[in-house]
Amino acid sequence: MRRLNYIWLCIFYICSLTITGCPVGPNYHLPRVSVPSAWTGTAGQTTAAADLVHWWTAFNDPNLTSLIDRAVNSNLDLKQAESRLRQARAARIVVSAGLWPTLDATGSYSHSQTAGSAKTKTSPTRRDLWQTGLDAAWELDIFGGVRRNVEAAESDIQAAVEDQRDVLVTLAGEVALNYVELRGFQQEIVIAQNNLKAQRHTAELTRQRFGSGLVGALDVANADAQVGTTASQIPAMETSAQQAIYNLSVLLGREPTSLLEELSPVSTIPVTPPDLPAELPSDLLRRRPDIRRAEAQIHAATARIGVATADLFPKFNLTGSAGYQSNALDTLINSQNSLWSLGPSISWQIFNAGSVSANIEVRKALTEQALLTYQKAVLTALQDVENALVSYSKEQQRHKALEDTVTANRKAVDLATQLYSQGQTEFLSVLDSQRSLYASEDSLVQSTRNLSTDLVSLYKALGGGWDSQSQDPNNFNPPAL
Repeated sequence: MRRLNYIWLCIFYICSLTITGCPVGPNYHLPRVSVPSAWTGTAGQTTAAADLVHWWTAFNDPNLTSLIDRAVNSNLDLKQAESRLRQARAARIVVSAGLWPTLDATGSYSHSQTAGSAKTKTSPTRRDLWQTGLDAAWELDIFGGVRRNVEAAESDIQAAVEDQRDVLVTLAGEVALNYVELRGFQQEIVIAQNNLKAQRHTAELTRQRFGSGLVGALDVANADAQVGTTASQIPAMETSAQQAIYNLSVLLGREPTSLLEELSPVSTIPVTPPDLPAELPSDLLRRRPDIRRAEAQIHAATARIGVATADLFPKFNLTGSAGYQSNALDTLINSQNSLWSLGPSISWQIFNAGSVSANIEVRKALTEQALLTYQKAVLTALQDVENALVSYSKEQQRHKALEDTVTANRKAVDLATQLYSQGQTEFLSVLDSQRSLYASEDSLVQSTRNLSTDLVSLYKALGGGWDSQSQDPNNFNPPAL
C-alpha cells in the first residue's frame, strides 16, 4: 500500500510539472521593420480613403463585378488554398493529440496444447485463455515540446489563412487586369476600324483624282499602302482580345471559350474612380496577406526551435493497464481474474552523435530564413505600392497631353482632307495627318487602359479584396460580393 501511495505521489508531481512547466526554446516576438511615414509617389493624387474590401465596385462596371463574384466562387487556385487551410487545421488536431493520454482496448483468445511425457506417462494438456482489458499511456510534456509543436501548428493555420487571402487578393486583381485589357483591346480595334474606314475613303478619293489626271500613281500607292498597314494591325488586336477572354474563363475555373459569347460585344474601358486609397505605409503591414503570412511563418519556425530543443531533455511517460484473464469465457469478468499495472517511466538520449544539437541549428537557420523572407516581403510590398502610385500619377499627365494631341490631330486631318480635295495641298499632308491621328488615338486608348490597370495594381499592392476586420483564422470567409 505504501508503494502504491508513492507511485501516485510521483505521478501527481510529474503532472504538476507538465501543467506549470515552461516550454523550452525562444518565445516569438513580432519582427520590427522600418517603413516610411508617407508615400512619395502620390503627387497630390491621394484623397479620401477608398473601399479596399470591394474596390472593384468603384469602377461602376457590372460585368467586372460579376466576373470577380464568379471567380471567388469557382477559381481553382482559391479552392486549392481552401484545401490547404483544411489540411493545416487537421494537422493541428494531430499535433495537439500529443498533449493527451492514449487509451487502447485489447482482447484476445488462444487455444493451446502442452506436450505430454512418456516418462511420467502424462498426456498432452489443452488450455483455453481469454483476455480483455485497457492499456493507457501518456507522455508528459514537461519541457513543452508538444506545446511548442501545437504553437507551430496554430501558426501554420494562420499562414494558411493568409495564403488564402493572398490568393483572393491576387485573383481579384488578375480578373480586373484581364478585363481592363480586354476592353482596351476592343477599343483599339474600334479606333483602328474607324481609321481604316477614313483611310479607305481617302484612297477612293485619290483614285478619283488620279483618274482625272490631278495626282500621280504614287499618291494612289501611298493611300493603298496606308490602308493595308492599318488593316494588318487589326487581326493582332483581335487575337489579344480573344486571349484575354480565355484568361478570364480560366480564372473563373471554366473552359477557355466559355465566355466568348458574353464578353465579345464591345464595351468601354472601366472608368477610374475619383478617389484613391489613402492608407499609410505602416498600414500595409496589417493589410497585405503575403506579409502577414510571412510573419506567421516566422512564428511557426521559432516554435519549432523549442520542439527540437525539447529533445535534449528526458521524456517522462505514465503507463498503465487493467484487465481480466481467465481460461473460461463465462468466468472472465471476475475480481479474482483481474490484473493491473501502473507506473511512470523515463527515457533520455545519452548519445546521439550530435543529431539533436544539429537539428536545433537547422531550426534556427530556418527561422532566420523566414525572417529574411518577411523583410523581403515588406520591401516588395512597399515597392509595389510606390510603382503603382507613380505610374498612375505620370499616366494622368500623359493622358491629358494625349487628349490635347488627339483634338489637334483631328483638326489637322479635317483641314488636310479639305485642302487636298480642293487641290491646295499634296497627298503627303493627308497621309501624315491620318497617321498622326491614328497613332494619337491609339495611344489615348492605351493610356486610358493604363490608368485603370495602374489603379488595379495599386489596389492589389495594398492588399485589397478581403475584410481586415475578420481576424479569426477559424472563421475565414471571402468578402460577400
